[in-house]
Amino acid sequence: MLSVSRALAVSALLTLGGCALMPMRGTGGPSPSRQAEQALALGVHDYENGHYKRSAHSLSRALALGLPSKKEQITAHKYLAFIDCTSNHQGECRKEFEKALAIDPNFELSTAEAGHPIWGPIFSSVKARLPAAKR
Repeated sequence: MLSVSRALAVSALLTLGGCALMPMRGTGGPSPSRQAEQALALGVHDYENGHYKRSAHSLSRALALGLPSKKEQITAHKYLAFIDCTSNHQGECRKEFEKALAIDPNFELSTAEAGHPIWGPIFSSVKARLPAAKR
């Protein structure tokens, strides 16, 4: 039979051991917006390194998690458009540019991006179809 002091010690150890299994408040990992920002960064990195399928997955995940800024949302849609355009999915490319322009009708590609032979003309045609009030 256990002595009272030994029983209390065993009880305390079991209680403390159980606490180790419970997550502490505030330490559940990054917030969804931080996860979204990390997914965006990974998506851009993968795009720049030619891993388009992984990039598209990360960029879509970033949007689904809720990127906090409009600039980040536009960046995700822009890279998704680039991936779609170079994958011969011009309809999807067009839709991604439309989503970016819906966020900010004044969005423009950089000079180098606008000069791309595939997505440059598609972006220009999508932008040209915007109502004049939105441009």
